[in-house]
Amino acid sequence: MTTDERIARMTLASVHPHYLAKLERKDVNPDHYLEALAWLTQSSRERIQSWIDAKWTFAQIFDSVQLNPNASLIKGVICGWRVEEIENPLSQKVRYLDKLVDELAKGKALGKVLRNTDG
Repeated sequence: MTTDERIARMTLASVHPHYLAKLERKDVNPDHYLEALAWLTQSSRERIQSWIDAKWTFAQIFDSVQLNPNASLIKGVICGWRVEEIENPLSQKVRYLDKLVDELAKGKALGKVLRNTDG
């Protein structure tokens, strides 16, 4: 199984606790992660919780949403990959989320993580 296939089959429910634990270790408000995920997927927190509860795969999630138009502003290296150069669209979207969580864990302000372009 390729990395792209493995990513497609992973569920948000399986990585959600790891994202929360990473942020807790860094004393980052876990709500910021949920806000970042809501921003990326343009979805409500209720919808995100339903994905977790129903154990939706990343393929199901990203097939069901329109990414935030500013998602393409997410750049940099995560897990050894430059996110803007990842060729598989689904893998790139999941790495966008990883990058957002990583930036929060490193103490980046939520507004900057969400690529606020207004002023």
